[in-house]
Amino acid sequence: MVRIRFFRALQDEAFACVEAMPGTLLLDVARSHDLPLHWRCGQGTCGTCRILLEHTQQPALFTPCARERNVLKRFGFAASTEPVWPDRPDTWRLACHVSVGSEDMDIRLPEA
Repeated sequence: MVRIRFFRALQDEAFACVEAMPGTLLLDVARSHDLPLHWRCGQGTCGTCRILLEHTQQPALFTPCARERNVLKRFGFAASTEPVWPDRPDTWRLACHVSVGSEDMDIRLPEA
């Protein structure tokens, strides 16, 4: 099991700490624990489930799927449509496209 801590924007203390199986989508983790991660479509088209993600393997690179990349670009949360992006704590992601990995994660929700 992987430990996932959830933070609100601009707060230093986690409001929730849960465990999840690797491979589970972060949106499903939040929904199953009734956490306040906003979402509408659950398919990566609306952009409301955006998060900031921090884990021990950063900084690194990752390849977002075309839908996640295009949605984040369209709503102004990504500057690039390049196929490979930096995996850093300030890179927006969509929780409906991010799977739990093998290491603990910190998730920061955007300001409401």
